Order: sequence, then C-alpha cells, then structure tokens
Amino acid sequence: MTTNATSPVRYLNPEGSCPAQGLYSHVGTPDGKLMFIAGQLSVGADGGVVGKHDFDAQFRQVFSNLGDVLRGLGGDYSNILKFTTYLVHSQDIDHFMRLRAEMFPQFFGDKDYPPNTLLTIDRLVKEDFLIEVEATAYIGE
Repeated sequence: MTTNATSPVRYLNPEGSCPAQGLYSHVGTPDGKLMFIAGQLSVGADGGVVGKHDFDAQFRQVFSNLGDVLRGLGGDYSNILKFTTYLVHSQDIDHFMRLRAEMFPQFFGDKDYPPNTLLTIDRLVKEDFLIEVEATAYIGE
C-alpha cells in the first residue's frame, strides 16, 4: 500500500493479485470503500501472457484476475458498480457476449448485471493482449 500524507487517496495491490504490467497499482481508493480497479489483463501469476491468440482463455483469465483483486479487497463480484471493457478486435464482440452470458450468472446470480461500457481499440499495452477490463467497486462495511 502507498499513501501520501497530503492526500486521502490510497493505492493498493491486494494479496493474490497478478503482477502489474507497468508502473501502476491495481486499485486506487479515496475512502477505503469506493475502489477504482485498474484494467485487468490476461496475466498469469508469473507475469506472462495467458492464452496468447485465444480470446476465450484471455476472457477467463481477465475475470479470474479481477476476482482475485476483489477477494484481496475483501469483496467479490457483487461489489462491482461498473465495468469498462476494451477489445482489440471488433470480431471478438460476439465471443465477449457469449462468454458473458455463460459466466456472469456464476458471478452475479440471476440478478441484473452492472453497467458496462464496451470499446474496441487499436491495441493494449502488449500486442498479445486481446481484452482488458477495468471496474469500479464499492466495498463497504
């Protein structure tokens, strides 16, 4: 955890989260309850890319990593307020929708799902990454 004596903002790298792929923290929080979670990538515990050229494998790893961050903060998927999803290839949108329909009931049950903004972009931090998902969560008392 990093803190600045003049700012209430804290930066966290929760226990169990994968290694960051640059100079950033996994989470920023102004109050210890509202959590801004950095985009999660398809990164294994060793820091390497999981599922090179395999969108389905990367989707699963990204959401596994997001779950690890949430658990490290003392929460779970029910704490998610909003997602922002970045895809490198527009042709993966159908794969994304299929995997959401398959996996989100496991994460959220049969309730409504959090808002999601879906963007297609030129590339991510490494060319091997196909998807990145960032989230905002509230982990109250």
